[in-house]
Amino acid sequence: WIDDTRIRLEIQPASEWRFMFDEAWRLQKDLFWSDKMAALDWHEVGARYRALVERVNTVAELMELIGEMQGELGVSHAYTWGYNRGEGVSYTLGQLGATFSFCPHANAWIVTQVDTGEPGNPEAFCPLQAPGLGITPGTRLWAIDGVPLEKNRSPAQGLIHKAETYVSLLISGPDDGEKRTVWVKTLADGTAMRYRDWVEGNRHTVHAATQGRVGYIHIPDMAEEGFGEFFRSYMGEFDREALVVDVRANSGGYISTLLLSVLARKRLGYDQTRWEGRVPYLTESPAGPMVALCNEMTGSDGDMFAYSFQKLGLGPLIGKRTWGGVIGIFPRHPLLDGSMTSQPEYAIWFHDIGWSLENKGAEPDIVIENTPADDALGRDLQLERGIQEALKLIQK
Repeated sequence: WIDDTRIRLEIQPASEWRFMFDEAWRLQKDLFWSDKMAALDWHEVGARYRALVERVNTVAELMELIGEMQGELGVSHAYTWGYNRGEGVSYTLGQLGATFSFCPHANAWIVTQVDTGEPGNPEAFCPLQAPGLGITPGTRLWAIDGVPLEKNRSPAQGLIHKAETYVSLLISGPDDGEKRTVWVKTLADGTAMRYRDWVEGNRHTVHAATQGRVGYIHIPDMAEEGFGEFFRSYMGEFDREALVVDVRANSGGYISTLLLSVLARKRLGYDQTRWEGRVPYLTESPAGPMVALCNEMTGSDGDMFAYSFQKLGLGPLIGKRTWGGVIGIFPRHPLLDGSMTSQPEYAIWFHDIGWSLENKGAEPDIVIENTPADDALGRDLQLERGIQEALKLIQK
């Protein structure tokens, strides 16, 4: 009824920035988990940083200043984001789901690996796995959309600004036979595809190394995606003799208690039927021992999961010390221009270590580091050790 499209506002950035700074300071004062404010005089801190607001020239500089002020607290999860909307990098590089290398002998780009991806999922399906293409390692790629490739013009250069579009690929077999043209639709972001390839590759490695005796689960976060990924894997893996639970690069969330309650179920017996087989009691309880993998990118609720896995006696923790940021947030108060700051509101206390999981992280029982050199060789020492320890636990 009221046409607000005719409203025009004049923004005075300097005044807006002063207001936003004061609001960010106040939100931290009112919502930080402890009114002790990490033993700081928060008024003094605010006055010291507020003196610099007059020298700010962009909203990015303002948010950097706010971030530095929040950094005085010395805790995790004190973020700023959401400013400079529309100025970020967009995904315009088309993704084919393959790795290429240039072969001087053939003077052509060669497909060295084709990701498996996830058939049926448009976001994770490898374009080169489409039916009828016949593209496998060794296939030679000569041109994209009619533009020839050469040593100094890679497939990635030929895919610039061609995300989520159909492109033509001029290819031939490994023996440099007859060339043919195929059409594929590129992805804008290959993350989901490569993640699925990595997870299924790890699962295959574990199954193959143990003759199927040990199962594998990866949990990418402690939120919706991690919930789905956990149960997707768990239902096919929990009845094996042992289980590798991988929380490396877990980005946190809020469901660690739910997942731990499932893994902590004790198998006390079985429901035996004549026609329907044997069902474990407690239902869906793990059949045997477990190990967990973590690394320096396991954070937040992932930290808490890793530490609790140890304390519940579920099995050894293997890898590198976790990130060490466990004071949770509930972002809900945007600043004047819609940008956001976060206030660490939920600090975790454990009986044995008090508050000290923050800024330290969970210490593995067995320290194993994957170096860049290991990665280049395709080796995962942490996963290898996890398999070894799982087999030892079965034997024990």
